Amino acid sequence: MGRVLIVGELGLYIVALTQSEKIKMLRFLLPLLISATFARADGTAGEFDYYVMSLSWSPNWCSLEGDARGSPQCGEGADFGWVLHGLWPQYERGWPDYCPTIHRNPARGDTAQQAALFGSSGAAWHQWNKHGRCSGLSAEDYYALAQVAFDQITRPAVFRRLEDAVTLPAALIQEAFMNENEGLDGDEITITCQSGMIQEARICLTRDLELRRCGADTIRDCTRNDALFAPIR
Repeated sequence: MGRVLIVGELGLYIVALTQSEKIKMLRFLLPLLISATFARADGTAGEFDYYVMSLSWSPNWCSLEGDARGSPQCGEGADFGWVLHGLWPQYERGWPDYCPTIHRNPARGDTAQQAALFGSSGAAWHQWNKHGRCSGLSAEDYYALAQVAFDQITRPAVFRRLEDAVTLPAALIQEAFMNENEGLDGDEITITCQSGMIQEARICLTRDLELRRCGADTIRDCTRNDALFAPIR
């Protein structure tokens, strides 16, 4: 294994430790350092293995974050259900983000046209800036690909008909997506929760937008049997 270089105040602190204390400290730090390496990798635009398409249930996101931000996605009568959180380039383990790119950033008019897909123009801009750059595509082509990916997955209509908040097993969300999308298997979709609420449905796609198995670090199935699911506003 190569030498681990730790600099700054933390490095000075470690130097002052006894040998046994250093070993304990490095055992604690190494998993964190390795995790950060996998997460960022080299961040080269266009170099990745597959996409994760993340669909966010808007009413729950608004309760968790959007209301506090004053997001237009959460206004009365906004009528958002499943929105595209993002189409994320992914490695078999980890992901790139904020990649340098030769392509220009989208103008305000460009992101405004994506509000119906992403929930708001601000969300469309953020997804391009953090993830779209790493696709190697122009902003225009990235948004077009994201729309195609979104359109090819059927979002279960039953959730739009809810009039009151309900609690349900997270597995029920997964089953509903699988029932509505022929060929979608359990290892190609994962449901996440946050603060006791259904958060997202994440579906794994090849670079050609074919269904594929999710990487081990992407599969984070929520196991709650009482996850809150809020109705559309």
